[in-house]
Amino acid sequence: MGEQLSPDEKLHLITRNLQEVLGEEKIKQVLAERELKVYWGTATTGKPHVAYFVPMSKIADFLKAGCEVTILFADLHAFLDNMKAPWELLELRVQYYEQVIKAMLESIGVPLDKLKFIKGTDFQLSREYTLDVYRLSSMVTEHDAKKAGAEVVKQVDHPLLSGLLYPGLQALDEEYLKVDAQFGGVDQRKIFTLAEKYLPSLGYAKRSHLMNPMVPGLTGAKMSSSEEESKIDLLDRKEDVKKKLKKAFCEPGNIENNGVLSFVKHVLFPLVGEFSIKRDPKFGGDKTYTDFEEVEKEFGEELIHPGDLKAGVEVALNKLLDPIRKKFESPELRKLSNTAYPDPSKNKAAGKGNPKVAEEDELVPSRLDIRVGKVISVEKHPDADSLYLEKIDVGEAEPRTVVSGLVAYVSQEALQDRLVVLLCNLKPQKMRGVESQAMLLCASIEGETRRVEPLDPPEGSSPGERVFVEGYETGKPDDKLNPKKKLWEKLQVDLKVSGQCVAQWQDKHLMTKLGHITCKTLKGGNIS
Repeated sequence: MGEQLSPDEKLHLITRNLQEVLGEEKIKQVLAERELKVYWGTATTGKPHVAYFVPMSKIADFLKAGCEVTILFADLHAFLDNMKAPWELLELRVQYYEQVIKAMLESIGVPLDKLKFIKGTDFQLSREYTLDVYRLSSMVTEHDAKKAGAEVVKQVDHPLLSGLLYPGLQALDEEYLKVDAQFGGVDQRKIFTLAEKYLPSLGYAKRSHLMNPMVPGLTGAKMSSSEEESKIDLLDRKEDVKKKLKKAFCEPGNIENNGVLSFVKHVLFPLVGEFSIKRDPKFGGDKTYTDFEEVEKEFGEELIHPGDLKAGVEVALNKLLDPIRKKFESPELRKLSNTAYPDPSKNKAAGKGNPKVAEEDELVPSRLDIRVGKVISVEKHPDADSLYLEKIDVGEAEPRTVVSGLVAYVSQEALQDRLVVLLCNLKPQKMRGVESQAMLLCASIEGETRRVEPLDPPEGSSPGERVFVEGYETGKPDDKLNPKKKLWEKLQVDLKVSGQCVAQWQDKHLMTKLGHITCKTLKGGNIS
């Protein structure tokens, strides 16, 4: 692959559809002499879904350009990122990722013999690597480490040291994998610039960096509030794909943040080179497009109906998923899937001891009493200049008093009569003499200046409506969370805002019966 291409043609393949390239001149120099060595790493945390076809399509481009490509299953990173993957499940999840990533690559015609697969712990526990971690930690400041991981590593009020190590380890991987460039999403840009800054300080070469845009998912935040949404899993049945695509946001003529259109651009055209729609002759008849710009133009001019676009994507997506589904029909891979990702709703402890104790130890988000509230009044705290008292209607006989410093980020006037999201079963705490009876849930991003926004319930919500995590609709909240069990703290580390500004827990959406919980602008923010 790539032998008959000129360096310029290889560069075009390597960089097409990317949002940004750092060190392009260095890539040109390498291509003038030999093939480029690239690596893509994925932390083995939650199950890969259809959005993973986006980096897979770029890996296909790299191979067409003759690149030597390494795929890193970053198991140690998965553990370091606030323990998103429990230690006892690390090996199983690596096995699952390896099987499913290989199945994806095979489904798009990528020859696996041209790829190198490696597990992080195969080299990250060596004496040399460990010494470099110590060397790097003596140079990188806490501020730089936290800033570098702000959009990738889970950010919490009291971060674990492991999360601060994460960006440095990703930088060192470039040296230990002996590559010329690292490929990833643009959300990793700060980690890439940290690598460019500090690797030369260790005596190692500065690498180039290739960044994919953060494309919206097939199901996004802008969607009918009456419809439930969920991502499309690689093993979803055809009827589930149809059902979920029907619910995807795809407004007529809207080409912005359109996940269905993005899938056509970033997956189907690079891989297949064309896209077909079938429709009644009176609406233009069947048509095959060989240029994405024509698809985008006609959709923007409402010459392509959203239903026809979705139907075309459904057919193409199922063609990609069919070989993956078939591979995972084997008993061995079904067992691997179930053991690597045990059903969180099943209580392992039940039957082994006291069922009540088992229930109290179960770490599930349905135990949180999260509700929609409406701010009735906002007043200054009598004994603290930075705190305010918000009276909030949560559907009870009396409003609850919440003590917060939110007015430092959102004006008093903007809070008045606003719908908000509250955690209502924390133990009340006195703050400068006034008891706070709930917690306002907000999105935040740390940086040079901290930014905070309250979470927004769907339009039309009423005070007291329950907020739940999809898949955990039926669980009963605790009357009061036991502070000694630290249930809120353990669940909170997995709360985050998606790239479409939707509140999530472990990649599952927070929602009410009317739709999703969102924030206005803080993509990738933390929730607390």
